[in-house]
Amino acid sequence: MSARPAGRGFREPVNAGTHLAGAVVAAVATAALALLARDRPLAQAAFLVFGASSVALFGASTLLHAVWAGPRLARWLRRLDHGAIYLLIAGSYTPVTLVAVRPVNPALAWWLFGLAWLLAALGLVFKAFWLGAPRWLSTALYVGMGWLVVVALGPVARALGPANLTWLVLGGAFYTVGAVVYATKRPRLVPGVFGFHELWHLFVLAGWGCHLVMMLRLATAV
Repeated sequence: MSARPAGRGFREPVNAGTHLAGAVVAAVATAALALLARDRPLAQAAFLVFGASSVALFGASTLLHAVWAGPRLARWLRRLDHGAIYLLIAGSYTPVTLVAVRPVNPALAWWLFGLAWLLAALGLVFKAFWLGAPRWLSTALYVGMGWLVVVALGPVARALGPANLTWLVLGGAFYTVGAVVYATKRPRLVPGVFGFHELWHLFVLAGWGCHLVMMLRLATAV
């Protein structure tokens, strides 16, 4: 691990700070969702999966951008960061399938749930063995997995209802625009201070925030 320069804090202050805030909010949200669903064991488990994957993503991202690391540790931190994206995507699908869809279409719910986690497992293997994959390829895989819901959009939309569907799609839109920013490395707003990567982090927070609203609505539904 490389020594931290004297007088320096986080390696990338904005990137680390935004996702550290995300990790804290995600931890609080996880506790709130678990409390709201305390009388529904399966729903509570599903929300805990969403919460844990959220904390994992924001926590891994914070470490990657905060720690002054040598090449070897940096590669492991990148693996954690990139792999956690797959976990969050599958974790976000978990309450959608098991809380919203399962009561009206159990077969579809378990099929989508299983497919999401199978793709997440494959994504983890992919990143473990090909960390240096082209940026466009990694981004395309994230976006494609995220929009997996379109294969069953009609039944999922009916199960969620208009309001929850709106939050789901809005969150997906934020994630997708952010992915384009990440893949193209544009725009570079304030070079050295606030660039495409910092903007990408804000889009991730916005997308996650929309999905959190949907989760809270599902958790409080009678």
